[in-house]
Amino acid sequence: MGLPANLTARWAAFNVLSLDDLYDLLRLRQNVFILEQASFYADIDGKDQAALHYLMREGEAGPLLGAIRLFAEPQNASARIGRVVIAKEGRGSGLGRVMMQAGIDKAEALAPGCAIHVSAQSYLRDFYGSLGFEAVSGEYIEDGIPHVDMIRSASLN
Repeated sequence: MGLPANLTARWAAFNVLSLDDLYDLLRLRQNVFILEQASFYADIDGKDQAALHYLMREGEAGPLLGAIRLFAEPQNASARIGRVVIAKEGRGSGLGRVMMQAGIDKAEALAPGCAIHVSAQSYLRDFYGSLGFEAVSGEYIEDGIPHVDMIRSASLN
């Protein structure tokens, strides 16, 4: 599944995000994770600076519709995808699958043969499962929301 024609997406390290990109990213995550999901936690966690960020917009300068952050550790043959977020207007359109596939592809490019970890909200377990992730923990509560740890085996990459 490719990127719909009306959307643009790009990877960026934290230090090359524009101020507008950073503002839009933090606003989207705040709107979804903190306000919409009523989960009051420290989204600004000091980890964004070490991550690669995938930003998906409507057009070149339109609203930010989705984002993920990726940590790749080639020396450990592992990667972690997190802060997967989609604006209300982008949900149900397949953007989550497009973003996650971009994350999987980028993780594999940066850390060939890596296992990819996610801390998935429990209600999305089947979605992540459809991308090859398998649960490796029981359900637990993180920031007031049920989660499960999942890993996509290196053999699938």
